[in-house]
Amino acid sequence: MRFASICRPSTQPEPAMSLKDQITEDMKTAMRAKDSERLGTIRLLLAACKQKEVDERIVLDDVAVIAIVDKLIKQRKDSITAFTQAARMDLADKEAAELKVLEAYLPARLSAEEVAAEVKAIVAGLGEELGRTAGPGDMGKVMGAVKARLAGKADMGQVSAAVKAALAG
Repeated sequence: MRFASICRPSTQPEPAMSLKDQITEDMKTAMRAKDSERLGTIRLLLAACKQKEVDERIVLDDVAVIAIVDKLIKQRKDSITAFTQAARMDLADKEAAELKVLEAYLPARLSAEEVAAEVKAIVAGLGEELGRTAGPGDMGKVMGAVKARLAGKADMGQVSAAVKAALAG
């Protein structure tokens, strides 16, 4: 029985699946289900991830994958706006379907109130560090801190508006 140690079940729990592994599994599921629209969107996402890995010679973690998903979602939203203005509803509908697939890979988003509360806490903390009240001139410092804390958890357009409001008043 020299292989007994190999055949024994492990008592350690399986590590949680990374977001990239989950996307790969979803691609396989879409292939089996012959869901070509979903498959195309997932392949597009995996291609963007692979491109980032090759360009920067890194292995992406979940935060980096979420950043890529955010970027692709922003592109889809911009495309939907452009196609709607050009009265190309067929293309706008295609982009909307891709947007729906991509949104499934984002973590739960914070509400506007939660974003405002986080921003106020960061502004107060920065004010303490500076020894004065943070003002509109500190927008860059605040946004840097906010991006680090809320990356992937909130829409950055909404965050930027909350930062401007917090610094103005």
